[in-house]
Amino acid sequence: MKNLYITLLSFMMLTVSSCEEYTDITPKGALVVETPEQFLELVSLPGRGYPINNFQYLSDDQWMREANVIGRTPNIDILNFTFDESVDRVSLMTGSSFYNQAYTYINRWNTIISLVDNSKGDENVKRLAKAEAKIYRAYDHFLLLNTYAKGYDPQTAATDGGICIMDKFDLEAQPSKSTVAQVYDFIQRDIEDALPYLQEKPTDVYHPSLAFAYAFKAKVHLFKREIAAAEAAAQKSLSYNNQLFDMVAYNAKGGPTSLAVPAADNTEVLSYMYMTGYNEMNFGQLYIISPELRTLFGTNDVRFNLFFNSTSATNLDQGSNTAYWGTQYTRFFYPTVGMKTPEVYLILAECYARENRFSESVTVLNTLRAKRILSGAVNLEVPATRKETMDLVINERRKELLFGFNRFFDLKRLNTETEYAKTITRVFPLVNKTVPQKTYTLQPNSRLYIVPFPLSALTKNPKLTLNTDEKVPF
Repeated sequence: MKNLYITLLSFMMLTVSSCEEYTDITPKGALVVETPEQFLELVSLPGRGYPINNFQYLSDDQWMREANVIGRTPNIDILNFTFDESVDRVSLMTGSSFYNQAYTYINRWNTIISLVDNSKGDENVKRLAKAEAKIYRAYDHFLLLNTYAKGYDPQTAATDGGICIMDKFDLEAQPSKSTVAQVYDFIQRDIEDALPYLQEKPTDVYHPSLAFAYAFKAKVHLFKREIAAAEAAAQKSLSYNNQLFDMVAYNAKGGPTSLAVPAADNTEVLSYMYMTGYNEMNFGQLYIISPELRTLFGTNDVRFNLFFNSTSATNLDQGSNTAYWGTQYTRFFYPTVGMKTPEVYLILAECYARENRFSESVTVLNTLRAKRILSGAVNLEVPATRKETMDLVINERRKELLFGFNRFFDLKRLNTETEYAKTITRVFPLVNKTVPQKTYTLQPNSRLYIVPFPLSALTKNPKLTLNTDEKVPF
């Protein structure tokens, strides 16, 4: 076998500019990777980051300070925040750290999948390394697809443009763009291939567990509206980990100012990956929630009361009814782009709602709310219709699955269904009286929901075409 030489730091830091490039493997100052155990170690990648800056404000949950919008030259944040479809987004998006990093991680997983079988050692370890790499490869394709393509619609997925599938280690690969349906098929094959070999308790938290894998499987089925399969996978995930962190009890103990809950102590976390890095919530003052979401929390929700600041004169526009995450990651670890058990409960609640099992759906929601709501209407009443029950689920998702991809992805998938599609309206500014107040509108079918591929990728791969009607500047 040819030894694989990898400089681990270089492997983590290298980025790719288009989906036909693979990470270089360099022998200089390198570690020789030649055993199954060493390939398995490569799966563990602390600090994996998925920046959301290309689409952060295409949501009804996030907000911008007025000083960062008024009088400023429009950038991608301002264009997204004001729902401006008239400006050339493609030319503005010369590069994308999210796109680069996600494909860099896929290159890493492909290296393991392609080469581990030729290593000398325990066959069980080889299968485990390959399985772990496959579940993460599927996850990265899922994130890319739901960012750069239309939300899954069973009527059009076979023809809707998707992303490039990177399915093997090949330095000469120049793949064409696949459809949304083809990418989902690939994702689901990887998941099914991986599940028989994954562990309930992996080597460390940066390896995928069975609880995470089944949670992810449930999420993929949910996004495809395969409700029975999503329900079964969610139940399976909860059979491995059904822990909910009791925030009500935590509040009684004084919350994060009195008792730190670092990452290792948050039992509901299923995967450790981040928007920017493990300390990302130290910059939580940048993550301002909208007046709509602030109002949705109410006054007795510990998810808001424990962690948000709504009074700062430095980081907020006074009188805007906004708030920002004000808790350091060392005081409380909050996962933003990975998965956690509350999301699995919410997937289950949505499945029940879609199956017209309203009482069961609300029972699941109340199980979660018992750990989140201090007083008052802790237990929701059972609605009479599916739409009303789904609204309860959607609102609970907004309050529980903050920041990251969650609300953006939810809007995209729900907008493909007339019953749940939402037209977002944003009145801005709320405080400044020197400029006219305007109402901005984001229609459910807006092309803004499909983020353009970065120019750095489009220029290097002629097979990669936009999934919107926008034009490329070359």
